[in-house]
Amino acid sequence: MPIADFKALFQQFNELKVAIVGDVMLDTYWWGHTDRISPEAPVPVVSLDKREQRVGGAANVALNTASLGAQTTIISVIGDDDDGKSLTDLLNGHHINTQYFVTTNKRITTNKTRIMSRNQQMMRLDSENTHDIDAVLEKSLYDTLQRLFDTDKPDVLIFEDYNKGVLTESLIAKLISLCKKYEVVTTVDPKRKNFLSFKGVDIFKPNLKEVKEGLNLLIEHIDLKTLDTMHQALQNALNHKVSFITLSEKGVFYQMENEARIIPTHVRNIADVSGAGDTVIAVASLVYAATKNMHLAAEMANIAGGLVCEEVGTAAINKDLFLNECEWLLK
Repeated sequence: MPIADFKALFQQFNELKVAIVGDVMLDTYWWGHTDRISPEAPVPVVSLDKREQRVGGAANVALNTASLGAQTTIISVIGDDDDGKSLTDLLNGHHINTQYFVTTNKRITTNKTRIMSRNQQMMRLDSENTHDIDAVLEKSLYDTLQRLFDTDKPDVLIFEDYNKGVLTESLIAKLISLCKKYEVVTTVDPKRKNFLSFKGVDIFKPNLKEVKEGLNLLIEHIDLKTLDTMHQALQNALNHKVSFITLSEKGVFYQMENEARIIPTHVRNIADVSGAGDTVIAVASLVYAATKNMHLAAEMANIAGGLVCEEVGTAAINKDLFLNECEWLLK
């Protein structure tokens, strides 16, 4: 792809409408310093310096698409609590549409609190519900999506499943059917519980570990042949268009019909892999929706995932830095 086209593509992101449905989270960071061990137990004492809140899960995917300029709407279930209000305020502050949130007093908003010292995570405290939403909430979510499609149809719908119960098997099937009716591109970042429920999606993006677990595979050596075997097994179960598998430090793999490639990762100073998958699915979804070019989508998503790994904690992609990297590495 000619270098000059990247600026046009990034400009095109501004015209895209993206909807993200799935499990949203609030990421809370307690930053402090450590210089002694507690006299009460053999654990470090962290003296708190500052608190910080960020968005996580499906909300982090939304933050990435919005950071690249896409018109972003997020659909999920949150609790009627302070964490839900904080999460909504954070998203609104990044110009992400939260009017399709379903608020309930039957569940709490997921909050993952990380205690950090010396740029390392000392402990994580999770406050959450993980059981499936009930039939009433499921219908409310579906009706919400139907309303969005009728009034402001998105170009792409991203399913972001973190096994927290928002995406049930029946809701997934109904939403994929809705997307097919309205000709909306579908992409998914799956987890094991609903791994084979996303039948008929356009892009299926697990990581290598998730594929092995989801298909009960014991493959150790990874090359194009074994990855093709994985793709064929996924194809038989899902009848989807594209397998897009992240391979950690080895890069990414994609297969679409007979086109298959392993794209190696670029050398990085890795600080934290948290949220890298969110960035990868966000970028791949935008580029594919804009161009229908899966090779380009995989190349750019691979670069983006590496870039955010240079930051501590979940972080959205920097649009200008990302553009510069694409022009430099994909020339």
